[in-house]
Amino acid sequence: MQIRKGQRLPLAQLLPESLPGGSFQIQVGMTGLTAEVDFSCFGVDGDQKLSDDRYMTFFNQPKTPCGSVSISLMNNRINGFYCTLSSLPDSIDRLVITATIDGSETMSRVQSGFLRLVAADRPVAEFAFEGKDFHNEKALILGEFYRKDGAWRFCATGQGFDGGLPALVRHFGGEVADELPTETDAASARLSLEKKVAEVAPQLVDLAKKASISLEKKRLTDVVARVGLVLDASGSMTGQYRRGRVQEVVNRILPLAVHFDDDGELDVWAFSAKPLALPAATLSNYADYIDTVNGGWRKWRMLSYNNEPEVIKEVLAHYKDTAMPVFIIFISDGGVDQNAKIKKLLTEASAQPIFWQFVGIGGRNYGILEKLDTMSGRTVDNCGFFALDDLDSLSEQELYDRLLQELPAWFAEAKSKGIIN
Repeated sequence: MQIRKGQRLPLAQLLPESLPGGSFQIQVGMTGLTAEVDFSCFGVDGDQKLSDDRYMTFFNQPKTPCGSVSISLMNNRINGFYCTLSSLPDSIDRLVITATIDGSETMSRVQSGFLRLVAADRPVAEFAFEGKDFHNEKALILGEFYRKDGAWRFCATGQGFDGGLPALVRHFGGEVADELPTETDAASARLSLEKKVAEVAPQLVDLAKKASISLEKKRLTDVVARVGLVLDASGSMTGQYRRGRVQEVVNRILPLAVHFDDDGELDVWAFSAKPLALPAATLSNYADYIDTVNGGWRKWRMLSYNNEPEVIKEVLAHYKDTAMPVFIIFISDGGVDQNAKIKKLLTEASAQPIFWQFVGIGGRNYGILEKLDTMSGRTVDNCGFFALDDLDSLSEQELYDRLLQELPAWFAEAKSKGIIN
C-alpha cells in the first residue's frame, strides 16, 4: 500500500490482525546524498516533549529501557527500527521517525527516500518522498506513530526541519548530550589527535587522520578509555612476525590509544602457552616495537600453542579496579579450541567495563570467536569478531570502521546497565 504525504491512517488498517503485540519493523532509506544519514526515533509524551531521554533511540542508544523500540542495522548503519507498541509505557504518546545529515549538503539533494512498514517479513505499506519536496533543511521528520482514541495511528509527515539532529533534540525538549558533537567539536578533536601524533611520530599522521574520521562517524570523539592490544604469539604466527605484519598492527592501533587515553599509551600483551605483559607502546617507542621491546619477539619465549583463556584472565586482572571503560583489541590467527573456557570467561566479564574486539588475521578455525554475537547469559554484549585473510585486504579506513563498529552500542548498553558512567 502506498501512503501519501500528510495521510493519516489507523495502524490496524496497515498491519495484519494476527501480529502479536503490535510488533513490526520500520525500514528507512535515502539515496542521492554523499553524507551519511542518521536515523533516529523520538518517543515523546502528550506535550510532544522528550521527557525521558532514554526514549530517544539512535546509534549510541540502540534501544529503549522497555525494549519496545530498537535499532535495525545493515552494514553497521541504521536502516530502521523494530517496534512492539504494546510494551510502550503510557507516558509515551508518539514515536517520531527522523533523518539528519551533517556537512554542506541539504535534503534537497535526496534522489529518493522511503519509510516502509514491514510485518512478518513482508512489506505492508510505504511512504515515498524526493528531494524536490525540501529546500535547505538538514533534518526530516519522516513519519509519526501516535495514540488517538485508544488506538495507534500513522501519519506520513515528510516535513523538512532546519538545524540537524541537535536542533531536533532541542525541538522535542531534550538536552544536546556529548554523544552529539557539532562539526566544530569534531574538527577540534581531529586536529587535536593529528597534532599529538605529528609532534612525536609524524609517520603516523596519515593513520591518525583516518582514525579520526572513523571516530567522528561513530561519535566517539569525546570518549576517554584505556586501550589494550593482545597479540597471538603462537608458533603459527611466526611468519606474521617475521614479515612485519604484527608491527603493522601496533602502528595502526596506536592512534586509537593516543585518542582515547590521556596518557597516550597502548597496553600490550603477547600470548602463547603463557601470557606475557609487555611495556606499553607509545609514540616514542612504537617504530621498532616488535623487534626491540623485551629484546624483540624472538626472545619472548613464545611460539608454542595458543592459550587464550590464560591471557584473558591476565587482562581481566590488570583492569580489575579500573572505573574507566577499556577497549581491548585481540589478534589471533585461529586454531581456537578452548571454547568452553573462553565463553565462560567472557560471559562472567560482561558486567565489567571492558569491550573485547577480536580480530582474526590470516588464519582459520576461530571456534567460539565466530559465535560471540549469539552467546547468551551476558549482562551486555561485550565482544565482537571479524576476520581478515591479510591485514592489507582492508584499507586502513575500513579497518578503523570495523574495529569501532560495535563499540558505540556497547557504550550505550553499558551506560544503561550502570557498568560505566
